[in-house]
Amino acid sequence: MIRRDWLLHTAAAVLLATSGSAVLAQAAATATAPAAATAVKQYPLRDFFKNPQQAYFRLSPDGRHLGFMQPHEARMNIFVQPIEKVGTSEGIRRVTAETARDIPNFFFKGPRHVLYTKDFGGDENDHVVIADIGSGAVRDLTPHDGVRAMIQDALPDDDEHILVAHNKRDKRIFDVYRVNIRTGEEKLAAQNPGNFTGWVTDHAGAIRGAIASDGVNSSLFYRANEAEPFKPIVTTNFREQVAPVGWSADNKTMVVSSNRGRDTAALFEFDPATAKEGRLIFEHPVADIEAYGWSRARKVPTHTVVDVDKAQPVFFDKTYERAYQALKQKLPGYEVTTQSMTKDEQLWIVAAANDRTPGTRYLYDVRADKLTKLADINPWIAEADMAEVRPVQYTARDGLLIRGYLTLPKGLPPKNLPVIVNPHGGPWARDRWGYSPEVQFLANRGYAVFQMNFRGSTGFGRKFWEASFKQWGLAMQDDITDGVQWLIKEGIADPKRIAIYGASYGGYATLSGITRTPDLYAAAVSYVGVSNMFTFLRSIPPYWKPFQEMMKEMIGDEEKDRAQFTATSPALNAEKIKTPLFVAQGAKDPRVVKAESDQMVEALRKRGVEVAYLVKDNEGHGFRNQENQFEFYEAMEKFLAAHLKR
Repeated sequence: MIRRDWLLHTAAAVLLATSGSAVLAQAAATATAPAAATAVKQYPLRDFFKNPQQAYFRLSPDGRHLGFMQPHEARMNIFVQPIEKVGTSEGIRRVTAETARDIPNFFFKGPRHVLYTKDFGGDENDHVVIADIGSGAVRDLTPHDGVRAMIQDALPDDDEHILVAHNKRDKRIFDVYRVNIRTGEEKLAAQNPGNFTGWVTDHAGAIRGAIASDGVNSSLFYRANEAEPFKPIVTTNFREQVAPVGWSADNKTMVVSSNRGRDTAALFEFDPATAKEGRLIFEHPVADIEAYGWSRARKVPTHTVVDVDKAQPVFFDKTYERAYQALKQKLPGYEVTTQSMTKDEQLWIVAAANDRTPGTRYLYDVRADKLTKLADINPWIAEADMAEVRPVQYTARDGLLIRGYLTLPKGLPPKNLPVIVNPHGGPWARDRWGYSPEVQFLANRGYAVFQMNFRGSTGFGRKFWEASFKQWGLAMQDDITDGVQWLIKEGIADPKRIAIYGASYGGYATLSGITRTPDLYAAAVSYVGVSNMFTFLRSIPPYWKPFQEMMKEMIGDEEKDRAQFTATSPALNAEKIKTPLFVAQGAKDPRVVKAESDQMVEALRKRGVEVAYLVKDNEGHGFRNQENQFEFYEAMEKFLAAHLKR
């Protein structure tokens, strides 16, 4: 099953539905400056984007070690510390020494090893890497050139093996291998017949299910055990899904997220023998369910999450709920999430954050009900100096309700402000309430930041998602434009000082905006953005090939929809653009390839339109290396200041 965020998705977590006008009225009523600006500390740009001193805390299953990442030679690397030394600087030992790129994330595999993935210059051909926390020995478990690998199942009850999926045999599809973490030996565990797009394991790590696609229809395959062949049990059009998200304790009954015959995806028990949804576990009238928490230690479901304007947990288990509520009482004013647990679930890593700070990480002893502070993620910036992120909503021209977020700069009256319109990537992803260094940086520079979940944004049911089909540059773009006009009407936005900035699909929306409404924006920033519908679809990676027919229904067919593609490709309509533009691109981007930005820049420069172009040879779909992020944001800051004439 294709992920609906297959381009780019950057987001956090999410608040309370209320009418847009009411929110703006509240913003005006509670503004700290009645008529003139109130002094607000302006923080150095790099304080927003530099790597934390310590972050990504993880616990070994036996609770004997704390793992975390911190910079080593300017790159985020993995360190460990004995649990009894937590709170001191003693016993800290570096495990990895990556120097080309930051390690994006990691977790423990058994008591003695950590697992992580790495690509090369942003090519997204991830390798699975394991490191011994004692010896520091590092082994590439998937040393195959040009191959994309991913951890299918970490097999937490098997300290010797993991399940890895990769496309070495056929670049279009992924087989599953059982890999010995000590020797590196890999054995084929499940061979892809050619149409499987995903695999399903049970609590024991047995491969019991698979998702298949013919490009338009999706089928759930099942087998009672690994000795049996897979058999299809459910087939739906891609607009509907019956997606396994968990199992009963005895591994006999699936738990699925299903929107079959309904609008929002709900949690159901699902009997593979009858292939029908059974007991309804949880549903929400507006939002799709987003998680299924499971206690491996107690073998019970714990919670799910729904997110309309702000993520809210829904509890199934009193033990988990009591621990969560105890944490909320200890950490008022913060959203609480659990990032790691020991195998017995008695020690937790807890993140406490909100819209104004990435927050603090703690070690929580459940039995003792004791919190131990580990680190502030961004100690350089005071939470009190950052801006509140407010949920808003408005109505698009065809009557569709659009939800979003408005961040007003502190110390300025909420009237006639310069605004950065920031459509998200995806496009089948969404913006969420929470901390964003980009948003807070821009707000700290005096800009209001406007994020909207235009039609097609995920989490709001099928109808809202399907309303985006074949609407790139059309109704999806109108949703953005209508939001901008709403801000102008409310008096928040200065119509002469509005810029648009986005990444991936958001970059496409940026280019589309200055093509479709050339008088609306004073400046534009496209970051790894699509510029040509034809060349974009022709350059997709091989592992997207199984979804081509589905993409034709969702995005369009370059033959049947040739006229529409021509009209909605910014690079083919460059003569309409007069807005100053800044373009940023990673040379190794496999999703929105460099040619997308090259043709846009070339078309504009031929006409004498001002366009700045930043290309980084060691980056892909978004800049990961800190020095490249600094260069991008420094250039963007100067560009926006020059054209919004603050």
